[in-house]
Amino acid sequence: MSRTGQILDVLDVAVDWDGVMTSSFAVRRDEEWGWHRHDVHELLWGTRGSLVVETAEGDHAVPWTVGLWIPAGTAHRVAAGSGTEFACTYVPRRLGGPRETTGAVGVPAVARAIFAELEARDLDAETRDLAERLVVRLLEDAELMRLDLPMPDDDRTRKIAEAVLDDPADQRTLDEWGSLVGASERNLSRLFKLETSLTFADWRTKARMRAAIGLLAADHPVGAVGRRVGYATPSAFVQAFRREFGTTPGAFAGGAATGAGHPVASASSDGGSATSG
Repeated sequence: MSRTGQILDVLDVAVDWDGVMTSSFAVRRDEEWGWHRHDVHELLWGTRGSLVVETAEGDHAVPWTVGLWIPAGTAHRVAAGSGTEFACTYVPRRLGGPRETTGAVGVPAVARAIFAELEARDLDAETRDLAERLVVRLLEDAELMRLDLPMPDDDRTRKIAEAVLDDPADQRTLDEWGSLVGASERNLSRLFKLETSLTFADWRTKARMRAAIGLLAADHPVGAVGRRVGYATPSAFVQAFRREFGTTPGAFAGGAATGAGHPVASASSDGGSATSG
């Protein structure tokens, strides 16, 4: 996802339906939906692969384990890697939501089933209204702070951050980066902490974990994923992953294989023909 540090040319996208509506997407090649906002709430969920949502507050990686709630009127853009599968549910303002800000929500199996039923069946008005109210109440506020990745604003620190996102295995220190961007290690360290509330080391770890969950969800072997995101040994990767997520990458990958991908509609993305995000 190309990052500019500011929101430009936001497209207002109206949803012409006064109820809960869900579409699913199977992305055949890397794709991005530019800055836009909806007049209704939006829930992105059921991802498989690499799905990243950027808002004014920072980047949000969306794993298969949770959904991302985006309140009505929130400008955002979405990037999905090849092989990603996800569902996009629109919720009218009148139904409220599980939280007031952009962030993670749990989407239990019963909620996924109701979303599917709402799309598959022609329910009478009263039954549909009851189902829509119930499914929104079933969404659970969840914790996604470990996956949020705020981007720094300074040109120098942002250049470093973008390079790490492009290559999470990059091992260069802030001192080495300083000679490239024209700043001292001390100054860069101060800027990272000031702009992201994280040290450079912690920020890079989160960037690596964000890349790792996308690779794991796309069925890449654990050992290969560890090497691709900068860990010399599988044990070092497992330890870092467990510290961030409270589980092992193998357990995560196993859950992704059985729990990801919940198609509820026939829409698909083949390089620009579908509307999402």
